[in-house]
Amino acid sequence: MKKPIETAELKEFYADLERRHLVPLWNITSELLPRQPKSKLVPYLWRWKDFYPLALRAGELVPIERGGERRVLSFVNPSIPEKFSATHTLWGALQILLPHESAPAHRHSPSAIRFIVQGHGAYTTVDGEKCVMARGDLVLTPAWMWHDHGNDTDEPMLWMDGLDLPFVHGLDAVFFDPYEELRQALSRPANESERRYGIGQLKPAWEPLKQGASPLLNYKWERTYEALKNLAQIEANPFDDVVLEYINPHTGGPVLPTLGCAIQLLRPSVHTRAHRHTGSVVYHAFEGSGSTIMNGQRFDWSKGDFFALPPWAWHEHINLNGREAVLFSVNDFPVINAFGLYREQPYEVDGGHQAVTSVFEG
Repeated sequence: MKKPIETAELKEFYADLERRHLVPLWNITSELLPRQPKSKLVPYLWRWKDFYPLALRAGELVPIERGGERRVLSFVNPSIPEKFSATHTLWGALQILLPHESAPAHRHSPSAIRFIVQGHGAYTTVDGEKCVMARGDLVLTPAWMWHDHGNDTDEPMLWMDGLDLPFVHGLDAVFFDPYEELRQALSRPANESERRYGIGQLKPAWEPLKQGASPLLNYKWERTYEALKNLAQIEANPFDDVVLEYINPHTGGPVLPTLGCAIQLLRPSVHTRAHRHTGSVVYHAFEGSGSTIMNGQRFDWSKGDFFALPPWAWHEHINLNGREAVLFSVNDFPVINAFGLYREQPYEVDGGHQAVTSVFEG
């Protein structure tokens, strides 16, 4: 629609609209309905060598108490500082639990995942089930389930927190409820869900099919890595190399209704093709080192780093080292798919590779 010529009468009309909290669509159509997504979110990388010492200092300076609840350093994307989050829908952070500490039990409407970065032997108790954790494990705390953390070992435990908190906050649907005691009572056998569903393709025959959150709460690293290596022997994806999605073993769908998780192996000398998709992703470099080019900017990452991928951003991965690299990631694809909004596009020029126009320095 062609905009009308601004006259004194039209300006007065616009002023009348503004006073009544109205706006003419013809003046904002391009902003509301762009030809393609125009996210203000920027790619960003948080380096392990920078924030790990700060996590240790937090352990020295900040006690875990009721009210503060957790000792967590949140990754803040500089393009959206007001959200305190890595992307507009995903909250990413590093949590540290010192030896012989407990983090109080609580529950909240946002869903959460924990990917263990360092240590072994601490645990998360979810609705009465004690899930013992080790490096590389993925642990779920579905929405509104009681959960607390404990570390009875002699070493600190660190893990990635991933939550749908910005998404739920945007819907004004955040609820939080502290448990009456520091820890919840154990009402189920330790690692029960792993014993029931750990194989993945089998379940007790007498149990009904469970929709929503995965009934398996702890995805063990040994089985995950074995599956990655087995897949690497037969097939790979041109955009992500060898990649597996963590799934609900009952439905084959995502582990949580609002959060998806993936693990990918970048084999030595691999340079994937670029593509882009709706939905954002937060990556953790679990093993090895490499580079990811996002919208022409090269981000060089190494073990322990985290980085954020905005929606509809061109991206490709590079591993030119002589050893494999492994990336864990959390995404908002379940939400995008639920509303029929997922779209993907390959990069069709220059052999599928972007020109590098800058290198991220931080």
